[in-house]
Amino acid sequence: MRYEAINPELFAYNRKRFMRKMQPDAIAIFQSNDLMPRTGDTFYPFRQNTGLFYLSGLDQPETVVVLFPDCIKEGFQEVAFIKKSDEASALYDGEGLTKAQAREISGIDRIYWLDDMERVLHELILLAKRIYLNLNEHDGFRTPTKDKSLRFAQELQQRYPLHKYHRAQPILKKLLMIKSPLETAIIKRAVDITGGAFERVLQFVRPGRKEYEIEAEITHEFIRQGANGHAYDPVIASGENNCVLHYTQNNQVCQPGELLLLDFGAEYANYAADLSRTIPVSGQFNARQRAVYDAVLRCLRQAKQMLLPGTMMDEYHKEIGRMMESELLELGLLDRTDIKQQSDKKPAYKRYFMHGTSHHMGLDVHDAANRYDPIQAGMVFTCEPAIYIKEEGFGVRLENDILVTDEGPVDLCERIPIEAEEIEEQMQAALAIS
Repeated sequence: MRYEAINPELFAYNRKRFMRKMQPDAIAIFQSNDLMPRTGDTFYPFRQNTGLFYLSGLDQPETVVVLFPDCIKEGFQEVAFIKKSDEASALYDGEGLTKAQAREISGIDRIYWLDDMERVLHELILLAKRIYLNLNEHDGFRTPTKDKSLRFAQELQQRYPLHKYHRAQPILKKLLMIKSPLETAIIKRAVDITGGAFERVLQFVRPGRKEYEIEAEITHEFIRQGANGHAYDPVIASGENNCVLHYTQNNQVCQPGELLLLDFGAEYANYAADLSRTIPVSGQFNARQRAVYDAVLRCLRQAKQMLLPGTMMDEYHKEIGRMMESELLELGLLDRTDIKQQSDKKPAYKRYFMHGTSHHMGLDVHDAANRYDPIQAGMVFTCEPAIYIKEEGFGVRLENDILVTDEGPVDLCERIPIEAEEIEEQMQAALAIS
C-alpha cells in the first residue's frame, strides 16, 4: 500500500465496539471484495470492503475476518483468513501478506491461510447460534450483480439453515458514523492532499486548457502524495457543464470568461476527502459570477455552523433551503410570486439548488449512515451549497468537509483557498508568470 501504516489499535477498538453490539452466542463473518473483471484478462484496481477494512485494516483480496466474542474455544474470539501466495502469484503480482504481517496490521492474533477456512469456520459456526453477515445496504445502492458477500450469505443459509441470521450493517452504520481521533487524522490527511491538488490547479488553469489536462494535474498530485487515487470520479466542468451535477466526461476546452467547477477528493488509506471549488478560467470573476459565488459562500458559512450535536438532518436541510431562498431572491432568480406558489414538496429554491447540502463521509465518500439519527460529535459531513443557473450557462458549487465536535464544527478544509479574492490573486499571479 502507498499509505503509511495505520495504528492497529484503531482496528482493535473498532472490533470491540462491534462485538459489544452483537447478540449472545453469535458469530460475525466479513468477506473481502471481489476482484472486478475489466476486460480480457485484466481487473479493475482492488478496493477493500469497507466493513472488513474498518474491523481489520487488511487490504488485500481473498480475506475473511471472523468475530465470535462468546466463543468457548479459547483464542478464537477474533480470527482472520488470508490467501497464501504461491510461486506463480508471487512472481507476477508480488508476495501477499504473511501471517506475521497480517497480525501486525490488524492486531488479530489468530491468522490462518484461506485453505484452512472450511475446517476452522465450520467448527466455529456449529458452536454459534446466530450468524451476522455483511451485505451492502447503502441507501443509494442498486445492482444486478451478486458480490462475494451475497454469494457467501446464500451458501451459508443453504448449508446452515437452522441458524438465526442477522444483518451486520445496522451495527456498522452506527459505528461508522462516529469517527475516532485516529480516523479523523486519516481523513485530514486525505483533505490536505486534496488541498495541495487544488493549489496546483490554481497555477495551471487558463483559457485553452482541456478539462482532462486539469484532471491529470490533480491525479499527479494525489499519487505524488501517497493517495490511492481519486475517492470518486472527478468532476472537471467548464462553462455550461457547470450545471451537470455529476459531469465526468472531462473532455472540453476551457474558454475565456467561463467558470470551471471542480469536485474531487483524494482517497488516502481508503478514507475519502470531498472538495468542490468554482474558479474563473481567465483568473477573474465577472460581476454576475461574483455575486452568485458570494451568495453560495455565505450559505456555506452559515450551513456549516449548524452542524452541531443534536441537530436533525431534516431540519438542517429545511433551514438551508430558507437561506438559499433568500439568496435567490436577492439575485433576482426568484420573486415573491415564486415563493407564494411553491409547495412543501416542491420548494422554489430547488429550481437552482436541487441536491442535498450535506452527507456523511469517511471510508466511503457517501459513508454508510442512519439518516434519522441526530448529528453527533465525531461525525464528518460535507457541506456543499450550490446555485446552478442553466439559462445563464453557469453554476457555482462550494464544498468543505466538516468535523462535528461538542465545542463546535471544525472545518477540515479551512486552509484550502475559497475566498474569491485569494483565488483571483493566485490565478492572476500564475498567468503573469506564464
